[in-house]
Amino acid sequence: MAEFDFDLFVIGAGSGGVRAARMAANAGMRVAVAEDRYMGGTCVNVGCVPKKLFVYASGYREEFEDAAAYGWRAGNAEFHWPTLRDNNAAEVGRLNGIYRNLLANAGVTVIDGRARFEAPQRIAVGDRSYSAERILVATGGWPFVPDIPGREHTISSNEVFSMPEFPQRILVVGGGYIAVEFAGIFAGLGAETHLSYRRELFLRGFDRDVRHFVRDEIGKKGVQLHFNQTIESIEKQEDGSLLVHAEGGATLAVDTVLYATGRRPNTRGLGLEELGVVTHRDGTISVDDNFRTNVDSIYALGDVTGEPQLTPVALAEAMALVGHLRTGKPAEIDYNNIPTAVFCQPNIGTVGLSEEEARDSGLAVTIYKADFKPMRHTVSGRDERTLMKLVVDSSTDKVIGAHMVGPEAGEIIQGIAVAIKAGATKAVFDQTVGIHPTSAEEFVTMRNPVA
Repeated sequence: MAEFDFDLFVIGAGSGGVRAARMAANAGMRVAVAEDRYMGGTCVNVGCVPKKLFVYASGYREEFEDAAAYGWRAGNAEFHWPTLRDNNAAEVGRLNGIYRNLLANAGVTVIDGRARFEAPQRIAVGDRSYSAERILVATGGWPFVPDIPGREHTISSNEVFSMPEFPQRILVVGGGYIAVEFAGIFAGLGAETHLSYRRELFLRGFDRDVRHFVRDEIGKKGVQLHFNQTIESIEKQEDGSLLVHAEGGATLAVDTVLYATGRRPNTRGLGLEELGVVTHRDGTISVDDNFRTNVDSIYALGDVTGEPQLTPVALAEAMALVGHLRTGKPAEIDYNNIPTAVFCQPNIGTVGLSEEEARDSGLAVTIYKADFKPMRHTVSGRDERTLMKLVVDSSTDKVIGAHMVGPEAGEIIQGIAVAIKAGATKAVFDQTVGIHPTSAEEFVTMRNPVA
């Protein structure tokens, strides 16, 4: 048996990489992890954690406005960008330290630097070389910005949290959850906000009712929506502003252009091609059910392998992989009914099948919907509504999809996801006593199906 420096070498200290490294070390393996930029990965540094903090920040303007209807008299509220930016940076730095300590306390060797393959069982980091029986690629994704004239004047989600100055006018380009979330953030913080998307409606893949409902609600909050628009070029003006040119001749002057047009696998320079590791057309790494590539000693998991690109999925995959490496048993993970949230304003929470997915699969479904003004806004007067929707398999009465747009949708749908995972029927929902007065009780009081 060959002698190696490590039993497992992990490339990338993101959510999946850190979890795999810790669990493997706790199981008695000799483990190293290499990270060249973001200790804790995208989620901790430039993803879900800082984004959620910015969502909180952007919601206070409406909180202050609504408070007046409840008897509160406050002075003129004023947003100060450097405070948010610097407090966020401090929190991210604190989390970086926690992740580093978690690895160290588990006995994992942490190596700072960009790793690259020298051979199927050998990794180089800087001028050092390490051998490992198995190597795990968990390098995640990287923002994609199309190659258009003026591309160098744009920013991505990597840079948005640390901008020196707050833009008074911003254009967000994209139609996925990152684009929609940042449009809401900047509008809430007081910027003139535009969202441009090249198709007719954003959030492709979500339930159609949800997409239309969110479009209308976001529009109420001052985000100027530009659908069926393709950006062709960006020119920097003498005053530092940016002039954006769209297909058809339309122009828009802004201070910042944020591209949120998807993410690509962060595998550049790793040396996978030289080893013959098979990838898909979109660049994601091809793996089997045990996360092994076509090269026996190389594994991959998380965003770098494709959908669904969610932090909890990477964590689950990491634990499944370590269980497989430790016992030799198949890595078991169920990708069905994974709940997710979009922290736009109002929030989206969803689990299971959309109505369109259910019908496209040939199922006969019964639909239940509730569209109402939350109790809070009956007093505040704010024009904001909440949507709740259940998709039910007509033949079995099982609830196979639940969707919500409204405050704390992610918190509510997390609980609903447990019920759907357990196979709850609509009858079970109906028999459940609601908590009154809450928005969540609507999920157990919807009795009349949509015609």
